[in-house]
Amino acid sequence: MNQEDKDRFQSEAPKFWDSFYGIHDNRFFKDRHWLFTEFPELAPLETKTPQERSIFELGCGVGNTILPLLEHSSEENLKVFGCDFSARAIEILQSQRQFDGKRCQVFVMDATLDQWQVPFEENSQDIIVMIFVLSAIEPKKMQRVLENCYRYLKPGGLLLFRDYGRYDLAQLRFKTGKCLEDNFYVRGDGTMVYFFTEEELRDMLTKAGLLEEQLIVDRRLQVNRGRGLKMYRVWIQTKFRKPL
Repeated sequence: MNQEDKDRFQSEAPKFWDSFYGIHDNRFFKDRHWLFTEFPELAPLETKTPQERSIFELGCGVGNTILPLLEHSSEENLKVFGCDFSARAIEILQSQRQFDGKRCQVFVMDATLDQWQVPFEENSQDIIVMIFVLSAIEPKKMQRVLENCYRYLKPGGLLLFRDYGRYDLAQLRFKTGKCLEDNFYVRGDGTMVYFFTEEELRDMLTKAGLLEEQLIVDRRLQVNRGRGLKMYRVWIQTKFRKPL
């Protein structure tokens, strides 16, 4: 892609994401039924009532993680925070019937900024969640985002991460002229996406100061029998912890 178009997609990213959510509203998304299976730390079955926990989702979108968490968590002293690049996404999330303003606070924020404007202190979050978020960020800014995650996690806190893996079907389907840089593309709606290897993710997360607890590549064959399609999907899932 030529430099002029690259600059436009990157500088106008908020506009493209607002348009995306404006078109799809919350109909585009399905419940993440796998969420608590893969990340049971989000809603443990056994909790001590007095214990206070704070969870922050970076790139919360319209609430596909936050809303199930609010609905299914039995923790009385759980505080949930969420931010997104798109003001439209935050508006949609706050309008959902499951949204609970007493337990949850969401806000608009550009996570690529050097200094985050957040309603909590450094070293305060038990869990930070990033699900299909880092891939939407310009590669040269990714390390800064992870370093800020480290800054706001409590000592012993956990970063939960899931995103696109290298050579996922979505990557292989991109046409000529859609590549911003190696493994970083722009979709037809103007939003951007990167495809990771486990090695580069491990390198970035450990460089940020986090300790690896899980890093797996999830490869799946999805079959749409009605349309006669086979879809080879590749996702990467990680759990990294801030040292005590």
